[in-house]
Amino acid sequence: MAELLPTIHDPSVLRQYDRAQLKQLADEVRACVLHNVSRTGGHLSSNLGTVELTVALHHVFHTPHDRLVWDVGHQTYPHKILTGRRERMPTLRQQGGISGFPQRAESEYDTFGTAHSSTSISAALGMAMAAKQKGEDRHAVAIIGDGAMTAGMAFEALNNAGVSDCKLLVILNDNDMSISPPVGALNRYLAQLMSGNFYAAAKNVGKSVLRAAPPLFELAKRFEQHAKGMVVPATLFEQFGFNYVGPIDGHDIDSLVPTLENLKQLDGPQFLHVVTKKGQGYKLAEADPVAYHGPGKFDPAVGLVKSTTVAKQTFTQVFGQWLCDMAAQDGRLVGITPAMREGSGLVEFQQKFPTRYHDVGIAEQHAVTFAAGLACEGLKPVVAIYSTFLQRAYDQLIHDVAIQNLPVVFALDRAGLVGADGATHAGAYDIPFVRCIPNMSIACPADEAECRALLTTAYEQDHPVTVRYPRGAGAGVVPHLSLDGLPFGKGELRRQGTRIAILAFGTLLYPALKAADSLNATVVNMRWVKPLDVELLLQVAATHEAIVTLEEGAIMGGAGSAVLEALQAAGVTRPVLQLGLPDQFIEHGDPGKLLAGVGLDAEGIAKSITARFGAMDSAG
Repeated sequence: MAELLPTIHDPSVLRQYDRAQLKQLADEVRACVLHNVSRTGGHLSSNLGTVELTVALHHVFHTPHDRLVWDVGHQTYPHKILTGRRERMPTLRQQGGISGFPQRAESEYDTFGTAHSSTSISAALGMAMAAKQKGEDRHAVAIIGDGAMTAGMAFEALNNAGVSDCKLLVILNDNDMSISPPVGALNRYLAQLMSGNFYAAAKNVGKSVLRAAPPLFELAKRFEQHAKGMVVPATLFEQFGFNYVGPIDGHDIDSLVPTLENLKQLDGPQFLHVVTKKGQGYKLAEADPVAYHGPGKFDPAVGLVKSTTVAKQTFTQVFGQWLCDMAAQDGRLVGITPAMREGSGLVEFQQKFPTRYHDVGIAEQHAVTFAAGLACEGLKPVVAIYSTFLQRAYDQLIHDVAIQNLPVVFALDRAGLVGADGATHAGAYDIPFVRCIPNMSIACPADEAECRALLTTAYEQDHPVTVRYPRGAGAGVVPHLSLDGLPFGKGELRRQGTRIAILAFGTLLYPALKAADSLNATVVNMRWVKPLDVELLLQVAATHEAIVTLEEGAIMGGAGSAVLEALQAAGVTRPVLQLGLPDQFIEHGDPGKLLAGVGLDAEGIAKSITARFGAMDSAG
C-alpha cells in the first residue's frame, strides 16, 4: 500500500480520503511524530494522543478558513505535519526551526499562538463572534485538554460562550493527564463518568435489595435514570448553554468523523467530549506518559535510557531538596504547585509530606491566593512556580499577598531564557514586574549553593520574597547540607579590578568573572535586586569610573534600572552600561547560543564593555 503522508502538502487532500485512507494516514502521522521527536526531543505523549483527532478535524473542517485553536498547544505536532511543515519537523524546537507550539507567524493554519493553558475557548469565541459580525460563514474550534479545564479562564469563556449564538465548537480532549497527574474535583468527576463505577454500583445495589418488591424496583430504576441525568457532563456543560455530545473514543476515526460532520451542521455553541490516551500507539509512552511527556533524544526501539554520566545538580533539584529539608525542620511549611509537580521538583516532597503538599491544578491565580490564605493562618507557604506562569497571577501577587504583606516564598523556576520552549516560556519579566511592588523582595542566586542559602534567607523573612533561578544546572557549586542563610539584602565583592565594576545579578556572575579577567574589571555578586545593597553600590561607585549591570532578564525596569535609580537618589553620577535581555521576544534554541546571540556570554560581555568604555588595563 502506497504511503499517503509524503503526498500531503496541505489538509485539503484529506477531504477526499475515505475512512480507510484516514486510518492509514493516522498511522503514518504517528510514526512521523515518533521518528522526529526521538531525534529532536520535544513533547511526545500528548502528540501521540491527538493523531486521529487531528486527522478527523482537518478532514471535516475547511482549514484554515475554519479556525482551529489548540490548548495548551504542545500537542500540535500532527497538526504541523499535515499543514505543510512535515519536511521541517527535523528542525523542531531548534534555533531557526519550527516552534513546538502554534505560532501565527509560522503558518496560516496556526490561527492563535497558544503555549500557556486555558486560552483556547476565549480565543475561539472571539473568532466565532468576529465571523458573525463580519457576515463570514466559518467555524471556530477550540481543542482543550482536561488539565487545562481546571483553570478559571476556561470557565469564564464557557460562561460567555453559552449565551452567544455563533459557530463555536469546544472539544474536550480528555486524556486524564495534563503534565503532572491531574487533580481536582472536575477531573475526579470526569474520571468517574468514564469508569461507570458509580452507575454500576448503584444499579447492582438497587437491583439486589429491591428486586423482591417490584413497585419499589421500578421506582429505583426510574430514580437511577434521573440521577444519572443529573450528574452526566451534559448537565454541567448544557447549563452553560452548550449542546453536549459524548464521550466518544478519540482514537476511532469511524466515531470522530461522523460526529464532527453532524456537529458542523448544528447552530449555536457545541461541546464534544472525546477520550484519548496519552502516548497512544507507542507502548512505552502509554505505560509512562509523564516520562515521555517531554523527552530528549532517544532510540524509539529502546526507549528512554538513564544516563550513566553523573549530571550536575539542577537548580530545580536544589530547590526540591531544600524544600524537603526545611519542611523536616519546620512543620509550618506548605508546598504549592499549579500542576507542575515534576517540573518544579516537588515529587520527593509530595512523597515525604503528602498532607503539606498541594497541587491546585492549572490555576496560578488560585495558587497565589490559596497561599495567602494559608499565610494568614500562620503557615509558611512556598509556591513553586515558573517565572512565566507567575505572570498569570499578577493581580493576586499584588492584591492578596503584597498589600497584606504576607510571608509567602515564591520559588521562580525557569527565570531567564529557557531554550527549546521559546518566548512563551522565557522568564524574562519577573524582575521588572515584581520589583515595582511594595513589600516584595527579589533574590538572584549566582549558583546552586547560593540558591539553597537564599531560599533559607527568603523563608526566614516576614514578608513576601521571590527567589529566581534558571532552568537546568549552573556553575556546579555543590550546596552545603545545612539550612544556613545569607545576609538579607547584601551582596559580595568577588573580584577586585580597576576602572570598571561589573554588578552581576544571578548566574551571569560566572561569565562576568571570565570577561573581567580579560578586562581587569571588578566584579560584584549583587545577590539581591530588592532590597538593593546600596551601601556596596555606593562604595563601588566611589572607586570606579563606570559601572556595568548584568542580568538575565528584561533590561527595561530590571536590576540595572534599580542601580540607576539608587545612584540618582544618592546624587552620584557615573556612566552605567545595562546588559540584559533586549526589548524583543527571543525564540527557541539552545540556551547557550541564545545568550551568546544577545551578548550575554563572556565574550559578548567583554565586547560590549570595550565598545562602550574603550580598552581596559590588562589583568594583573
